[in-house]
Amino acid sequence: MSTLANSANIFWHECPVGKLERQKLLNQKGCVLWITGLSGSGKSTLACTVGRELHSRGKLSYILDGDNLRHGLNKDLGFKPDDRTENIRRVGEVAKLFADAGLICIASLISPYRKDRDACRAMLPDANFIEVFMNMPLELCEGRDAKGLYKLARAGKIKGFTGIDDPYETPLNCEIEIQMRDGVCPTPGAMAGEVVCYLEEKGFLQDQ
Repeated sequence: MSTLANSANIFWHECPVGKLERQKLLNQKGCVLWITGLSGSGKSTLACTVGRELHSRGKLSYILDGDNLRHGLNKDLGFKPDDRTENIRRVGEVAKLFADAGLICIASLISPYRKDRDACRAMLPDANFIEVFMNMPLELCEGRDAKGLYKLARAGKIKGFTGIDDPYETPLNCEIEIQMRDGVCPTPGAMAGEVVCYLEEKGFLQDQ
């Protein structure tokens, strides 16, 4: 028996129930909310608050949290540039499946490299990929340091830490930018409200 290349003899199989039918059933439109920013910028807090608000409105969402996924799907990956790229690629593919299922998929990852985020955007129609940039200053994120990672990075115990000795490439054309106002960080509810209002205005919270 010959060994075939990975892509040989593989065909796309169409099913009778498609995305439009699933969206009609759920009374919403599938999309990907991609929340990016430094560690400590509030990505997970925003993701959970948006998820709770959508649930209260009867809308189905699912959160793909970067740390959580490294316990399973991506537990074989480290933090070198190539591993980071593969980490984001896998999450992008999973997020695409959730969106195709008609869900509002909330992906919360540092995703520091612009090319990797753009590659995920390219997987979906542009309007269905919504990049949310948590534009919080490094000083604020480092001051929070809930996981103690910045302290370890400053001490040289963690190498390649985003914002310290590895770059974070800010989005150039994100759909939503969350930032401090008059030196004050918005509350989780206010941030989530901005995101949900965007979804509402763009028609994602209804099937037609």
